[in-house]
Amino acid sequence: MWLRAYVVVSSLMLVGLTTAAFQQRPPQTMGEITVERINVVDRDGTLRMVISNKDRMHPGVMDGKTIDRPRPYAGIIFFNDQGDESGGITYAGQVAGSLRSASAGLTFDQLKQDQTIGLSYGEANGQRSAALEVWDRSETPLSQLIEELNSANKLTDAAARDAAIARARANAPSASRRVFVGKALDRSSQISLSDTNGQARLNIIVDATGNPRIEFLDAKGKVVARLPAK
Repeated sequence: MWLRAYVVVSSLMLVGLTTAAFQQRPPQTMGEITVERINVVDRDGTLRMVISNKDRMHPGVMDGKTIDRPRPYAGIIFFNDQGDESGGITYAGQVAGSLRSASAGLTFDQLKQDQTIGLSYGEANGQRSAALEVWDRSETPLSQLIEELNSANKLTDAAARDAAIARARANAPSASRRVFVGKALDRSSQISLSDTNGQARLNIIVDATGNPRIEFLDAKGKVVARLPAK
């Protein structure tokens, strides 16, 4: 009798605990937390977002292949429904003696590929750029390049490793920048539209001295018409 009652009570407790484990917990309110990294996941554990300092930033992943590289940038990395990296926000900046350097970016990746649109800022040696950019990307999954680079990084011979990395990058499908809207390093403001090969074909420019011009270019980058003519 007592054994039967014990089994029944134990079963009810197990059911209760299991049910409670799958119930959504009420939100908690905290005034302030200090962390080095936060991983945001779906209920099934799929990684969807990482908020991190520069020491623990996620290196990136595609088709389950994690990139073997350091990523010394603080920010936020986004991941899609399949757990592939799909863009993010990164930023860095430092002053070392008389040298200043900084960078910041917000990018969104093409599916299975690298960034296809981005806002970026960069500064080095007193030169600065800031722009909206749009790229054409290959249909070839980026995971192929990741696998080749990871294999190259495992080589112990430095010369062989460098050669393998260079070969992998050289054989990777190229990306063409189609649109640039922003401020260039020469302090000119520009709108540059390019063809599918990445060659600028139309430039609207106001240079650092305030002089405006419009340039039409051929497929080899030669200016074929200009307004004003001089």
